Amino acid sequence: MSPRENFHYRAETSAAHYLNRSHPTAYTTEIAIANGEKQRNQEKRSRPARLYLALLMMSPDIKEPPPPDPTTDLHWGDYRGAIHEIFATNAKRFPNRECVIETSQSPRTAQRTFTYRQINESSNQLAHHFLAHGCKVGDVVMIYAYRGVDLVVAYIGALKAGAVVSVLDPQYPPERQKILLDVARPRFLVCIQRANEEFGKPSDIVMDFVASSLSIKSTVPALELSDNGELKGGNVEGKDCLEPQVSGREEFSNIFVGPDSVPTLSFTSGSEGRPKGVQGRHFSLTYYLPWMAEKFGLSEEDRFSLLSGIAHDPIQRDIFTPLFLGAKIVIPPAAVIAHELLAEWMKEHGVTVTHLTPAMGQILVGGATTQFPSLRNAFFVGDLLTKKDCKKLRDLAPNATVINLYGSTETQRAVSFFEVPSKAHDPAFLDHLPDVIPVGQGMLHVQLLVVDREDRTRLCGVGEQGELFLRAGGLAEGYLGDDDKTAELNRSKFLPNWFVDPIKWIQQYDHQVASGAYGPWIKLYKGPRDRIYRTGDLGRRRADGSVECIGRIDSQVKIRGFRIELGEIDVYLSQYQFVRENITVVRRDKDEEQTLVTYFVPEAKRWFQYLQQEEDGKVFEQDLLDESMTGMLRRFKSLSEGCKKFLATKVPKYAVPSICIPLARMPLNPNGKIDKPLLPFPDPADLALLAKRRASSITANMTDTQTRLATIWASILPNRSTRMFVPDSNFFDEGGHSILAQQLFFRLRKEWKDIDMPVSVIFQSQTLEALAAEIDRAQDPIGLRLDAMPLPGDRNVEDEAYAADARELVRQFPESFQRAATDWDHANTPPTVFLTGATGFLGSYILHELLEGPTKAHVIAHVRAKDAAVGLARLETITKAYGLWSPTWTSTSRLEVVVGDISKPHLGLSQNIWDRLFDEVDIVIHNGAQVNWMLPYSSLRAANVLSTLACIRLCATRKPKRLAFISSTSTLDNEHYSSKVGTAVLETDDLEGSRKGLSTGYGQSKWASEFVVREAGRRGLVGAVVRSGYITGDPGSGISVTDDFLVRLWKGCLQVGGRPNIANTVNAVPVTQVSRIVVAAAFHLPAAIGQSLGVAQVTSHPRLTLNEWIGALEMYGYLVPMVSYQEWCMRVKEYVSDAAKEDEHALLPLFHFVVGDLPANTIAPELDDANAAATLMRYDKETGYQGGPLAANAVSMQTLGMYLAYLVAVGFLPAPTKKGECELPRLDEARLQALAAGRLGGRSAKT
Repeated sequence: MSPRENFHYRAETSAAHYLNRSHPTAYTTEIAIANGEKQRNQEKRSRPARLYLALLMMSPDIKEPPPPDPTTDLHWGDYRGAIHEIFATNAKRFPNRECVIETSQSPRTAQRTFTYRQINESSNQLAHHFLAHGCKVGDVVMIYAYRGVDLVVAYIGALKAGAVVSVLDPQYPPERQKILLDVARPRFLVCIQRANEEFGKPSDIVMDFVASSLSIKSTVPALELSDNGELKGGNVEGKDCLEPQVSGREEFSNIFVGPDSVPTLSFTSGSEGRPKGVQGRHFSLTYYLPWMAEKFGLSEEDRFSLLSGIAHDPIQRDIFTPLFLGAKIVIPPAAVIAHELLAEWMKEHGVTVTHLTPAMGQILVGGATTQFPSLRNAFFVGDLLTKKDCKKLRDLAPNATVINLYGSTETQRAVSFFEVPSKAHDPAFLDHLPDVIPVGQGMLHVQLLVVDREDRTRLCGVGEQGELFLRAGGLAEGYLGDDDKTAELNRSKFLPNWFVDPIKWIQQYDHQVASGAYGPWIKLYKGPRDRIYRTGDLGRRRADGSVECIGRIDSQVKIRGFRIELGEIDVYLSQYQFVRENITVVRRDKDEEQTLVTYFVPEAKRWFQYLQQEEDGKVFEQDLLDESMTGMLRRFKSLSEGCKKFLATKVPKYAVPSICIPLARMPLNPNGKIDKPLLPFPDPADLALLAKRRASSITANMTDTQTRLATIWASILPNRSTRMFVPDSNFFDEGGHSILAQQLFFRLRKEWKDIDMPVSVIFQSQTLEALAAEIDRAQDPIGLRLDAMPLPGDRNVEDEAYAADARELVRQFPESFQRAATDWDHANTPPTVFLTGATGFLGSYILHELLEGPTKAHVIAHVRAKDAAVGLARLETITKAYGLWSPTWTSTSRLEVVVGDISKPHLGLSQNIWDRLFDEVDIVIHNGAQVNWMLPYSSLRAANVLSTLACIRLCATRKPKRLAFISSTSTLDNEHYSSKVGTAVLETDDLEGSRKGLSTGYGQSKWASEFVVREAGRRGLVGAVVRSGYITGDPGSGISVTDDFLVRLWKGCLQVGGRPNIANTVNAVPVTQVSRIVVAAAFHLPAAIGQSLGVAQVTSHPRLTLNEWIGALEMYGYLVPMVSYQEWCMRVKEYVSDAAKEDEHALLPLFHFVVGDLPANTIAPELDDANAAATLMRYDKETGYQGGPLAANAVSMQTLGMYLAYLVAVGFLPAPTKKGECELPRLDEARLQALAAGRLGGRSAKT
């Protein structure tokens, strides 16, 4: 690249940066800077270059930021002490502080919490065991690991003995484990008992190798820390192997180590099929932590997740950082880690700091909707971090700063960093960044250097591509090994600093030694070593001084956060007897995802001889001369699978290529080397030949709909082709997820333009056959198509599944229930109320009404949490944010929290608590439910229907109790009720009109729940059903739920710049009014004809229309003109389909509902509410409430102004853009601060 070309390139990036930051309207599109020489040549005279010239001429104070000075002192001798020593000191300072928390996935499995004292003493005991068996400083302890507290104990125990910690992943193939053991040559082996139980003990192959090839001093066969802190090691010769060291639990080992002592041995891929062992140094484990604590606000109050791979070096950050600070380590259950439940786990356990790879970050936020506002710092390491990944995380964790770390196993904790401030602090920060987040600048005394590849003595300027080197005092010791090859590898990767004469540091060191500046550890210090690590990456400096990584020089790659040496794969596959030649590369598939692809030339003669012997001579003679891609794939299909199976025994799963492609010969370049660009990538038709063979009869019997649907699946699902699918193929098993389901839904609407079905059908009918049948039914609602496939299974022609299920459930009821009292002197006998869903929006207001109203009730609140203390704290946080909490609730012992899960038997309560409720409770208010408009009935049945059965059982066992069940007008959302114009649905209606035709699983689950409650009422159960429509915010404070349909409708209209003309009325009632009616109905039972349980329907007086609701935007200063519904639908569809839109449309989860026929879908029948009025009137006589029971608190245009003001204040909506008819009201500042602390406003999955 010539100097002139380089200048223009630098001009482009600098001008883009300057103008985006200082003058965003002048130039808002940042130039892509990773497209190589071609783009630079094309854009020599681009507008940014000219602007940059002008800026330099007009603003002489604008200067290019200087590169780091590679001659400065990096303070190599500032040793802060060993991590295990600092941990032991912390344990003495605060022995009873929580140290490690093993969380549980199920309330039936107890959470385990261990203090600093317990971890310290158990690690002392393990250290003394190693020492008693002859452990020397530098001996390697290999841990057969499991993600849990035992791993923490094993790490610290080994370090206290002066040993080197290395980790063996039980999920690696035995052959891989043998190689790692051979590299590490451990003297001690520790098997964690939970690893033995979960994955099996080390295989015979591994243990035979240990016995024959290693000199093991001692094996701890089953390390396990019990709940009380007692450490066991497993039976050896008739007794526990750690028993002799019990007496030394309180004694620190006092083994002396220094900054250059080796504490860890980690593995990275080797180029010749053998992993390299990287020796860490004690210096690096602690040196950078005080700076990080100050820079990112880390403290002893933090809760660190333990999410990194157990055998990868980032897990050392997860363990050592909190132990250094005196903070907590929070460990997730295994089932949560690879699941969207991870976000819920983060929220529930209040994680504040996490270390992630980008791949793990995608798991965390992939299909999640749960916000986890407690997270303050998310450190990413291991692969390229994209702006898209950051955006999604910032949406779910708005208080989290995202820190992109750049380093490697060889650099240990010495890394560069790029900081993306939290969304709450700087919402628009990502707008100015490229698609790939930069790797930033070096942290304290770390320098990231971009070096000219042709002249290593010169550092590159802004925009120049160069090789990345990292200079720091915290680099690893080097690669393990004393052979010439290892020595050469160390010399090639860990280089002496060529920018400065080393005599400078030697003289400085001699002076410091003479002055006594160093501690006794100087004996284990090798003196100042000014080294630079060669990363093997290419990069360039940006105009803001940060660095971006643009690719690797060699063949080592990172895929999904895993570091893979392509040469290692090739060495192993070359050992397969049927492979003559092979090479592995990275290709991008049709979805631009990185994919490992291996090309191989078969040993054809040997392979066909094998087939003749093993497969009855089935060789396709007609294909023997066909060397095309299709012919080779057909002939060697089973060998391609064989290659993958062979590699699965040699390398980790993530390093097994997705595709193995046979070639007749490798393409060569003129130099006789394999020409990688000429390696062919198969098209989808060729890929189908790699799929498992299907019976021809299955293929022949697929309908036209199934075939067309398979084609669509192939275009959406990664690495799939049409011929890979059979009728029972499952969309989600084939790689689908919630985001791809949305894409599939849009494709279905495009393919079948007359189709009318909700997106939830994809979740309900997951197989190709079932979904095709639903498509056929949607096209043929009256059954005239002869080619349509029947729906799988039998359907009851009288009842749909939810109604049939409800009728089946009530068959277990007794003939009659013992009746509870129908009147209540609660003024003299305060009742005990059991409330579910207490932390939800409505639940919080019901709780407030119970405790602040006239009932004088004692409330037992059901909460999801690890224990009652955490549950109470969660309840206090939420109700404080809503302005509802009173400390007298707990000081007078009127509030008690029990923890459980409504989707579990007995509501997830312990047997003791469940039995206690039988005798103590007088009234049950069942408000808890899982609210999800996408999931089918079957997925909501446990949380919504079976929990209602559990509440009925609670009411009917021992002392008879009342039940107040909170239902929903979603039980009326079908044509039968919506067509009754001018006729109110009576409170005595039996809902038989909606036993068919409810389209959402949520509505179906509420219908089934109501059915069983009303049937119990017919048999004597005393109580009430409260059936409410839309529950809106608090009219006094404006607090609203942001994922409510009506709130999303506001945002959706703003996003498309218009509002639809829909005159339907909206049955929307404030949460304060609904909560009053719920409590009133629980204490003053609604009238019931011929039974002891009545229904109270909640409706608004008067009702606003949708035009009035959405028109409030215009009234308060937003520019959203009314358009026809058809025009509005078109805008929504265009917005959703526009890939350039970064913000997801607010109505996307309800896309079918809003664009299907919103005027028809929002017809809300009038409701009779005589029972609600009567119960509320009786209740209000007790409270002295004045002003009319039903007209009071109705939603008005002024109320909507409060809601809009709140939504603007919390950042859900932008501020109005013009002066409206009315100004948004001012909200209470104290209330807003409380809301910010609690980060409330969303609806949880289960309440």
